[in-house]
Amino acid sequence: MTTDATTGNAPRMIAISSGKGGVGKSTVTVNLAVALARAGLRVGIVDADIYGPSIPGMLGIPGNSPPAMGPDNRVVPPEAHGIKVISMGMLTADDQPSVMRGPMVTKYLRMFVAQVAWGELDVLLLDLPPGTGDIQLTLAQSFPLSGAVVVSTPQDVSLKIARRGLRMMEQVKVPIIGVIENMSGFTCPSCGEVSHIFHQGGGEAIAAELGVPFLGRVPLDPAIVDSGDDGVPLVIAHPETPAAQAYVQIAAALAGSEAETGGVALPFDWNVATGVGKPAPVPADGSAQDLPRALDFDAAGLRLEWPDGEGRTIPARDLRIACPCAACRDEMTGERLLDPLAVALSVTPTRIWSVGNYAIGINFSDGHASGIYTFKSLRRMQGAETEDV
Repeated sequence: MTTDATTGNAPRMIAISSGKGGVGKSTVTVNLAVALARAGLRVGIVDADIYGPSIPGMLGIPGNSPPAMGPDNRVVPPEAHGIKVISMGMLTADDQPSVMRGPMVTKYLRMFVAQVAWGELDVLLLDLPPGTGDIQLTLAQSFPLSGAVVVSTPQDVSLKIARRGLRMMEQVKVPIIGVIENMSGFTCPSCGEVSHIFHQGGGEAIAAELGVPFLGRVPLDPAIVDSGDDGVPLVIAHPETPAAQAYVQIAAALAGSEAETGGVALPFDWNVATGVGKPAPVPADGSAQDLPRALDFDAAGLRLEWPDGEGRTIPARDLRIACPCAACRDEMTGERLLDPLAVALSVTPTRIWSVGNYAIGINFSDGHASGIYTFKSLRRMQGAETEDV
């Protein structure tokens, strides 16, 4: 992806998520994108709902109209209302289901982000499908998300499932930018009376309970449905409505949010032998407490330094023996399957790369490359006694 020429930084990647379907997440994504673009930002949308894409229709982009390929063999995303978009809906007909297994879904998602000629963007919104499954995990592991926004309705069942979505993002170290309460009250067009059909205040309450920002409420409005069907988002078609104004206010909060990871520069892909791609360290006062501020490797092993001043070295062979992948550890019991005697004393990392915001992957000189080491587990290894093997 092309970086911002003025700052040298990649665009902020923000996931728009929900615990369950039917909460209006895609409608929120489209209107926030347009509001951000009208505020002067360069915005793109990845429609990550592979099985149920809806973003192109809401922006008036015809379905089953494959995007062009650029001279560098990257996809040129269509643009509508100032928003660049990529979606499975452009590759399939309206009545054609996307029948594919997990690995193929993962391939498309990575292509949608990394193999599209986005040009210079300030913000890339990822419209996730509902739930906490493979798609969410793939994006969190493959790309350093700047943060996530969780959309919910005020009703109790939606809020309970939204809580699970928030916890999932926390587990993979994606910062929570905030909660949006959608479908929050209906204003009668005749008398102006507000009816809270799905209860009131639940989104704000769950944000307070979990200690994350509450970004705002979007009221019910029949014009939201009409504008989505017409391919003209509400903030353009009816900017004077309370719902459109709510989108604009939330977009302003989103543009000013700084839910960044604060650790070593992400993403990185480090060739250990040559030093190419080695992550740059950050000052101790500029790093999140649960992320390392610096990584290094020498004959003694992998050294991680933390913002609190702690810094220890993990020998390369200890790293290899501690691999948590399913080939080396029983997934249910955690019992080690790898025989330590089978690991050569000379084993060493050849490549180290970032996995989302929460872990690193390591290729070893013995050919093993499937382990994902969370920063939390690496810190535990630093604090433990070296295993006698």
